Amino acid sequence: MLPLAGGVFLGWSLGANDAANIFGTAVASRIVRFSTAAAIAAVFIVAGAALHGSRGLETMGQLAGADVRAAVLISVAAAVVVTAMTWLRLPVSTTQAVGGAALGVGLATNSPQWALMGKMFLCWVATPIGAIILAMLIYSVLGLVMKRLRVSMLTRDRLLSHGLIGAGAYGAYALGGNNVANVTGVFVGTGMFDNHEVLYLSVIGGGSIALGVVTYSRRVMMTVGARLVRLDAYAALVVVMAQAITVDIFTMIGIPVSTSQAVIGGVIGVGFMRGVQGIHVDVAKRIGLAWVLTPVIAAPIAGLTYHFLYGSA
Repeated sequence: MLPLAGGVFLGWSLGANDAANIFGTAVASRIVRFSTAAAIAAVFIVAGAALHGSRGLETMGQLAGADVRAAVLISVAAAVVVTAMTWLRLPVSTTQAVGGAALGVGLATNSPQWALMGKMFLCWVATPIGAIILAMLIYSVLGLVMKRLRVSMLTRDRLLSHGLIGAGAYGAYALGGNNVANVTGVFVGTGMFDNHEVLYLSVIGGGSIALGVVTYSRRVMMTVGARLVRLDAYAALVVVMAQAITVDIFTMIGIPVSTSQAVIGGVIGVGFMRGVQGIHVDVAKRIGLAWVLTPVIAAPIAGLTYHFLYGSA
């Protein structure tokens, strides 16, 4: 259906920017090939979206309201902003882009969902903080386990490589279940689909995210995995695990969050464990600025476009 084209565009841009961050540290560290990482991510993203995405879809449906025109504009505005940030090689929050666009349309129609936006904002703030804490805990606990195993360096490297693939698959599943809501969730409350067709929306959303991962995600992978802080196999595994657990927790709550923010939080957590000097502060500042600007830019694009095309409510 034509209105879903905006959602597919958004899903592609999400995959290009956010989704591949689950393997970004491993690919940048040359532990896993990009083609292998992209294929695993694509499969598990679709599975996560189909099996675990219903709660987030309902949340985004409430945020967008019942206007099909609004849903399309929210998707397109968010996709434009995320695509621009991807071109600049900045990992941003697609969730914040959608939230900002929804707020802009809500202001244009005099129906902003302030209570729900407040709940989502708290979760957005908690995402990188939670990932930092989890990364520090995992770094310490996993380190103790690896010391007790007393295996050779070759065996250790093999264990870490297999662990990265497994953790990446889990991260992709969690991401699909959480972020599919950003792609097609805005269409849930429009009346275009019955309740039993939510799975249809999930599969379309997951598939479009997977397409973005496969076709255009390498640029942001390298920013996260190589330019922010240098990671070895052990640190990369810690980051992926912290990101996956953080995103999965918010999936259970039913709030879409940013995998980019979770993975950056994980990277910073590892950086703290190894010494703050290991973090490229200038890159971190640019990423932080992009997070702030994403909803700020998406809101007026969506709101003003809605106002000029359809007028206010």
